[in-house]
Amino acid sequence: MTHPTIRPRDRVLAVGYGLTCHLSFLAGVAAMIYGLHEGLQGGFGPFRGAWALAANALLVLQFPLLHTLLLSKRGAPWLARLAPPHLARSLATTNFATFASLQLLTVFLLWSPSGVVWFEPSGPLRWGMQGLYALSWVLVVKTMGDAGLSTQLGYLGWWSVARGRQPQYPGFPQAKSFGVCRQPIYLAFALTLWTGPVWTPDHLAVALLWTGYCVVGPVFKERRYVQRYGEAFRAYQARVPFFPGLRVGVEARLEERAA
Repeated sequence: MTHPTIRPRDRVLAVGYGLTCHLSFLAGVAAMIYGLHEGLQGGFGPFRGAWALAANALLVLQFPLLHTLLLSKRGAPWLARLAPPHLARSLATTNFATFASLQLLTVFLLWSPSGVVWFEPSGPLRWGMQGLYALSWVLVVKTMGDAGLSTQLGYLGWWSVARGRQPQYPGFPQAKSFGVCRQPIYLAFALTLWTGPVWTPDHLAVALLWTGYCVVGPVFKERRYVQRYGEAFRAYQARVPFFPGLRVGVEARLEERAA
């Protein structure tokens, strides 16, 4: 379907949004991969002591809080301001991916390291832990692919505008890894937090807080999906577990705590 209001300059602008999105994504993911691998000891934050705790707390909390906000009805207007009004809806996935990538980049670049290393493996153990860490990232790529890379990487929006078309959003994924559990991306993301080989107080803090988000965040996501897809998504919920082995009663308690 063609987009009735797209002009030639809008197509050029969309390509610019796309380049910004994908460069931000590469930078953010690279910073996260390196940061978790090294126990967050490579950050350039200048703070020490109590100031470091405060600054790092802001960094680690802004990601889940803003991530959730921008996916909500309240946050959508703020996301829309990142593009011209007539392109805001079409570029929403692109701008969300850009913002999330910059959030990650900010965390790992501006982190103020504690300088305390609890555990750093060597020899075969290090290679084994690095292998697990690499596999966790392979799982992230796999699950994102199962969800649809056009949406996950943000190119659905800008590529549609560049071709003068309306974005065609896919339905919620149900096949492949999404047939095993409903939230495989969050599960894979959580695995990256716990398989990095170098352990520090910094690493543990990020792993604990963001793992909590990987459990609670999807609850809000599924509420949006119920509103959007109705009984089709409820049937999917009844058929496929939230995480592998997670009982229905546990899911209900998660819903209550997020209410």
